[in-house]
Amino acid sequence: MAEIIVTTSGKGGVGKTTTSASIACGLARRGKKVAVIDFDVGLRNLDLIMGCERRVVYDFVNVTQGEATLKQALIKDKRFENLYVLAASQTRDKDALTKEGVEKVLKDLDADGFDFIICDSPAGIEKGAFLAMYFADKAIVVVNPEVSSVRDSDRILGLLDSKTRKAEQGGTLKPHLLLTRYNPARVESGEMLSIKDVEEVLGLKTIGVIPESGDVLNASNKGEPVILDLESPAGQAYDDAVARLLGEDRPMRFTTFEKKGFFSKLFGG
Repeated sequence: MAEIIVTTSGKGGVGKTTTSASIACGLARRGKKVAVIDFDVGLRNLDLIMGCERRVVYDFVNVTQGEATLKQALIKDKRFENLYVLAASQTRDKDALTKEGVEKVLKDLDADGFDFIICDSPAGIEKGAFLAMYFADKAIVVVNPEVSSVRDSDRILGLLDSKTRKAEQGGTLKPHLLLTRYNPARVESGEMLSIKDVEEVLGLKTIGVIPESGDVLNASNKGEPVILDLESPAGQAYDDAVARLLGEDRPMRFTTFEKKGFFSKLFGG
């Protein structure tokens, strides 16, 4: 049975779509059959980061409204034959998605033998975000280590606890914390919240810490999810997060500030 994972946050611009793309690629690289769905109707971005924007013919709304089949709308990734993208509509209203339509797509993907379905949620608490999380088994809550991002994500956790199918059935949806744009030097100087700070406020365990890096933007601009660049610390950190998601035990990297020694300072090392 397919495991449905929603990538969510309270605040926009924290790296949800980058995370969805990288998690999907990381799972596919490990041999899992993966579909990643863009729920951000009207503001489509997932196809750009996945590098398949020119291949979008039919979208998620077309499928839910019976204007195209799921097979017609799914875009097969050129790097992994077991990875598929379902793009959002750029022209429809946010109310175009319905709970019944989303449920049918998820059931059809499950019937097609997918191992994982990644739901890339819009920011905030509007309808698209609600539908992205409603059917999920797990959530990856993407947070920047700053007060406004943490506060907004706390509200999302309340919705995950109360407004999902699992909650309605008396169960619990397991949320994981993924910190993005983490800079240990700024944490050390008190300009940024630490991992421990964020974990204590949100009551979540961290599944990944992605260091602040220009590699993320460069990769997105090229249509190559940053996880595919294993020379990049950000790519390595996403790969670690995927491993932990699958139950592997990996130490956290790129989380400590290395103070320069006397000779390093003296010679500019």
